[in-house]
Amino acid sequence: MAHPSHDEHPHVPGPSLWPVGFAVGVVVLLIGLIVSWVIAGLGAILALVFGFLWVRDLTTGTELAHAEEVPPESPTGANVPADVGPAALPPADPADRYPRSKFLEISTLGLGAVIGGLVTVPVLGFMVAPAFLKQGEKDHDIGPIGSYPEGKFIVTTYMTNIDEGEVSRRTAFIRNNGQLIGQPSFTIISNHCAHLGCPVQPNGPLDAAQGKKYHDVTLIPTISIAGFGCPCHGGQYDTEGNRTSGPPVRALDRYSFSIRNGNLFIGKPFAVAKVKGTGAQAKIYKQTFAFPGEHVDGPESWLYPIQPPH
Repeated sequence: MAHPSHDEHPHVPGPSLWPVGFAVGVVVLLIGLIVSWVIAGLGAILALVFGFLWVRDLTTGTELAHAEEVPPESPTGANVPADVGPAALPPADPADRYPRSKFLEISTLGLGAVIGGLVTVPVLGFMVAPAFLKQGEKDHDIGPIGSYPEGKFIVTTYMTNIDEGEVSRRTAFIRNNGQLIGQPSFTIISNHCAHLGCPVQPNGPLDAAQGKKYHDVTLIPTISIAGFGCPCHGGQYDTEGNRTSGPPVRALDRYSFSIRNGNLFIGKPFAVAKVKGTGAQAKIYKQTFAFPGEHVDGPESWLYPIQPPH
């Protein structure tokens, strides 16, 4: 009875969970590149560990590949050793003991990894790198403190990057609150609606005739104001930026500020859950900057556990 030789058995990897773990690691790595370097590092570690275990399984071989060959039987039924008799096989060369199937598998995996890297890395670079190029806004000089009379909102527009032109223009509502513990106090409210980011407008007339220019900054005082309103979907806010009606999910964002050599500098924006009180005595419930439509306090905020780079 003839028996199949070793060459007739293809080298088929046994069932393994390592490829699944490797795939999960790659997914975590890609997500981490968007939201956090810590998560990206965890994904890279998972991918490396499971990738190593997967390759080790493939290079070690399976039970089928290492099964002992059954020597051929003689016509009388007795087994005849392969190295005995006139038809004996020559002794195996030690250099030929590494199966060709393993070499082909490793070569295919290696070549596939190189090709996949050459194709994937540049694409991921163009997709992910811009989020980590420090595109945040820098402090901007918006004029002398004297340009902001106490108790009156000034509609202030400025360009975050003069080289980019009008596309970088921003608007903020600025009120001088007077002194707080011997230091000037300002309320600087963003004009981005907390619903979908539409431009919010003052609920009251502007005194365009008294407008001023300071470099790239335009200052237009309000005559009177009864809060702020969004023309897109009807969101309404009071003079401290608190939502009073409509679809917005929180108060209007605010900007940090600093004073240098008598000039007011506007800083980075931050989210505000709500404001209690008014003017210099207001208590601001400051939160990490979030996109419009995202809750920043209460149970709803649990739906937004991670903020991507801004």
